[in-house]
Amino acid sequence: MIKERASGVLLHPTSLPGPYGIGDLGPEAYRWIDFLVASGTRYWQFLPLGPTGYGDSPYQCFSAFAGNPYLISPDGLLELGLIEKEDLSDLPDFSVESVDFGPVIAWKTALLDKMSQKVIRHGMPPELLKEFESFVDDNLDWLDEYALFMAIKQSQGGIAWSEWPKSLKFREAAALENAKKQLAEQIFRHKFDQFLFFKQWLKLRQYAQAHGIQLIGDMPFVIAFDSADAWAHPQLFLLDSKLQPTLVAGVPPDAFGPKGQLWGNPLYQWPAHEAENYAWWLKRMEATLKLVDLVRIDHFRGFISAWHVPFGNEDAIIGEWIPSPGEALFKAFQTSYPELPIIAEDLGYITPDVVALREDFNLPGMRILQFAFDGDPENEFLPHHYPVNSVCYTGTHDNETAKGWYMQAELKNKLFMHKYLDFKDEDISWALMRAAFRSVSTLCVVPMQDILSLDSEARMNNPGIAAGNWRWRMKPGAITDLLVKKFRDLNFTYSRLSS
Repeated sequence: MIKERASGVLLHPTSLPGPYGIGDLGPEAYRWIDFLVASGTRYWQFLPLGPTGYGDSPYQCFSAFAGNPYLISPDGLLELGLIEKEDLSDLPDFSVESVDFGPVIAWKTALLDKMSQKVIRHGMPPELLKEFESFVDDNLDWLDEYALFMAIKQSQGGIAWSEWPKSLKFREAAALENAKKQLAEQIFRHKFDQFLFFKQWLKLRQYAQAHGIQLIGDMPFVIAFDSADAWAHPQLFLLDSKLQPTLVAGVPPDAFGPKGQLWGNPLYQWPAHEAENYAWWLKRMEATLKLVDLVRIDHFRGFISAWHVPFGNEDAIIGEWIPSPGEALFKAFQTSYPELPIIAEDLGYITPDVVALREDFNLPGMRILQFAFDGDPENEFLPHHYPVNSVCYTGTHDNETAKGWYMQAELKNKLFMHKYLDFKDEDISWALMRAAFRSVSTLCVVPMQDILSLDSEARMNNPGIAAGNWRWRMKPGAITDLLVKKFRDLNFTYSRLSS
């Protein structure tokens, strides 16, 4: 629970600077923690940490439990003696401003493959081997299936599991046993990658905890169809006898698109979850809270009802709101986590029953300042309407940066904002940040792009557009002593300074 006024910064680890084409869990991640500490900030928020699939989106992962191997730090591998400096001699001249996922993934995959082959041939130090074996034993409930899924997927040229040979698609016992024998090295490689991700992440989390920084992770309501979860547990999802989805997720037409958003994720066979007392969900929450202190649940309204679109539709206009067992599920969560360390992403089409679910479990909701300035003083996103038990944002990963929003805003919205903020001629990003910080919301989180006063070029995601997202990176040297001082003063002025 969030009990004291505080602030946080939204920055996905892929956006950290560094020489390897993508932010990772190496030295720059520790410097990032140091920045949060020096600026008096208490929370670091980021997007889902899973292994990314379609469109490189952290919301379309190959597993709801696994970590993203592309976040593994080569510097950390050097420290463990798993690679040599010569293994980095072919490092391409990657961009420092954005992630070019194709070349980055190719280079990182080759590096991890080479490391894995070295370990298979020569073994690993006894202490590391003991750690690895303990990790495998502790994560049996998802790791075996994930590693097998990824190894088969690799052997099938990367195609979705629904296109695999029938014996593998339908998980025939003989076919799976044969795959385990034929793909033993690849299976080991994926298990070892997971071991290294978790080892590096938990070391970073320990550093954060020692410095008073709490981590806010992200749990999407839906999972990807092309995932180990859907393949290993098809009975938990709305799939037909051919293991194709019958109904898929999305949202109806809204501010982000006249045809809605067709996500395409499979939706849940809720009676099957109820029959097993929500065991899969409980394991998912447990796995997430091993990595973070608080969980932002994306598309919280889905736990009351979700927009079900017939599979094969080209957009999300036609669909149906079908109920979900939100109360029962959150009571199950509460048995393990009485105070429910959860932030509810309660944006979009919110009905009274969604509000009731959030309030019944005393969960903070979200308020987005960019949504406030339509000229209506009764707009719930204006700070004078915020409840104390809420998390205020200038914008999220799905929004424009503050500067980008202002540059594109209608004149009437700008004029209302000028009046409301008594805005003259100053940095729009910091003007909006100040408005958010002085709100009564217990927690205020701002994207790093706004702290750096960046425009639309730094936008992280544009909903409804599949390509070109998730690429932004913070430039080396972007965090200066002056910026630290300025942000710390913002925390101090509005009683959000960490002690």
